Amino acid sequence: MTGFAYHRPSSLDDALAALAEPGSLPIGGGSDLLAGIEEGHAAPTRVVELERIPELATITTQADGGVRIGGGVGIALLAEAPELSAFPVLRAACTAVGSPALRAMGTLGGNLAQRQRCWYFRSRVGCFKHGGTGCAAVDGEHVYHAIFASGTCHAAHPSDPAVALLVLDARVEVRSVRGTRMLDIEALYEGAAENVRSETVLAGDEVIVAVHLDAAARDGAQHWEKLTQRGAFDLALVSCAGVRRTDGSVRIALGGVAAGPWRAPHSVEEDIASGGLDEESIEALAARATYDATPLAGNAYKVQMAEAAIRRAAKTIAN
Repeated sequence: MTGFAYHRPSSLDDALAALAEPGSLPIGGGSDLLAGIEEGHAAPTRVVELERIPELATITTQADGGVRIGGGVGIALLAEAPELSAFPVLRAACTAVGSPALRAMGTLGGNLAQRQRCWYFRSRVGCFKHGGTGCAAVDGEHVYHAIFASGTCHAAHPSDPAVALLVLDARVEVRSVRGTRMLDIEALYEGAAENVRSETVLAGDEVIVAVHLDAAARDGAQHWEKLTQRGAFDLALVSCAGVRRTDGSVRIALGGVAAGPWRAPHSVEEDIASGGLDEESIEALAARATYDATPLAGNAYKVQMAEAAIRRAAKTIAN
């Protein structure tokens, strides 16, 4: 591990000013950054602690019923937060993250911004994100990789909360000394498969200050499922989040299948929202949702898993 300085800011403004200095990186729980430094794909000259900044560590219910979640709020806290009782799909996704120790250490912002878990990338072997060319997984070991390819990298993003936040139409508040911008979840991961530096669009000096849930996403029918190899402490082979809002509209998303959380085609969601579906119709819709999948030779099984997960989600939320 290379050496680095440590800065504990007195405020969010202090943290942002420190992050504006070249070579600085933010640290929350540290479960991803410290591993990245050891593995050699992160080499900060200074880390800036965000964990103790009050503005990042609170959950606030707005007057209209929406919720603001600070980017530094712990995953374990989110899994049981009473403020999120109307958003059970998010609490379930947070409960599914890693082990109890990782949930206790990890923060929401860090989880959303974490690097991919591809073993070629983590081992610095033949990966274009480490200065190589192409994706070694294409002709190598790729059983856990993406089935919806959107660029050179075929790794699947590991975040569980991101999948739930996608169906909740969450917005991410991002801040630096240059100002504040709001991103939806899909925009946060835009271009992830071609981005050498990161899997998000965050600049090096930007911090996820908060995640915003609108009141319109409260309640309704909400579904979460995570399929893993070992059943616990594991990354998703495929995960599925589904929501039928109180206005009748439907949103379905998958994890473990793309460079970011992947949302089902709108036409599929609209047909599920129409209700009155029999087994044959649900099966056809699930197959249509995965029509554009482009699995590699060793991970076509994920297409079948994805279709099965969508079928179960549709049955739960369709009526």
